[in-house]
Amino acid sequence: MTDPNILLPGKRVSLAMPDREHLPDYHRWENDPDTILGFGTQVPQSWEVRAGGWEAAGRNRDFPQFEVITTEERTPVGLTTLQIDSAVRTAEYVILLAPEARGQGLATEATALTLRWAFEYAALRMVWLKVLEPNAAGITAYEKAGFKPAGRLRQSGYWRGRPCDELLMDALAEEVPASLGS
Repeated sequence: MTDPNILLPGKRVSLAMPDREHLPDYHRWENDPDTILGFGTQVPQSWEVRAGGWEAAGRNRDFPQFEVITTEERTPVGLTTLQIDSAVRTAEYVILLAPEARGQGLATEATALTLRWAFEYAALRMVWLKVLEPNAAGITAYEKAGFKPAGRLRQSGYWRGRPCDELLMDALAEEVPASLGS
């Protein structure tokens, strides 16, 4: 196993370059039933689709991905992604945490670090996300990292087989807590 290429160190987690060696882990995390529920994708993804997506994402400058690793053990526990719209200098934010890493507050720090990258290094004006309304843990993590409510897409998602709203949230550089992500 190679040492991770750390881009932004944090207190409990750091952002590193994604590593193809960990693609089986990413695939397992994405096919966890709670991940499928939270993403609203409803079906698992085949290995072939995931591997093809890895190759395509790696060639797309406007789709930076970051591996979330524990700072001390340097163990991969998640991925964050910025889907950049370079014409308007904004990005959609997506996070994926390993099932065993959830519920520990790591999503807040990983989100804050990714926002720091977005504003300080990628020079973005705004970062936004969509989250299913019943995902209270996700909403709390996003708010702690600096996201604010920005709108609602009524009955555009599904949670446990029932229609639900998707909440839009956004973050601006001047509104992100300075104490997080550094």
